[in-house]
Amino acid sequence: MTGKDGGGPSVFPTVLYADAKAAVEQLTQAFGFTRHAVYEDENGAVAHAELVQGNGAVMLGSKGHGGRFDEAMRDAGPVGVYVVVDDVDAHHRRAVEHGAEILVPPTDQDYGSRDYMARDAEGNIWSFGTYAPDLGG
Repeated sequence: MTGKDGGGPSVFPTVLYADAKAAVEQLTQAFGFTRHAVYEDENGAVAHAELVQGNGAVMLGSKGHGGRFDEAMRDAGPVGVYVVVDDVDAHHRRAVEHGAEILVPPTDQDYGSRDYMARDAEGNIWSFGTYAPDLGG
């Protein structure tokens, strides 16, 4: 399923971090995301970033940056994000090499997926697996 313009996804997980710069580093180095855009404010804090994985992306920014989203997320719990990857074992090895906290090692699931689960430095849960929902009509 593609976004409104037919060129990509239409749903983007959004996460706020106390240290968004460190989050960008961890997500790119340990979890293999690619920087698409990183915008900093006048103090050097990440105001908004977009990191790409496959045909999807996650948006993130700094807690305490201000605005209605920051206010709404102030007392929210950690976020869980699922990302489809082709080679779960290779992806897991990369995450381990970069010090990611692994909660569940690569595991074959009854429904045919192979996946693992990790926690980022600020407590958000990231699951990586081969299951890709068929969202076609």
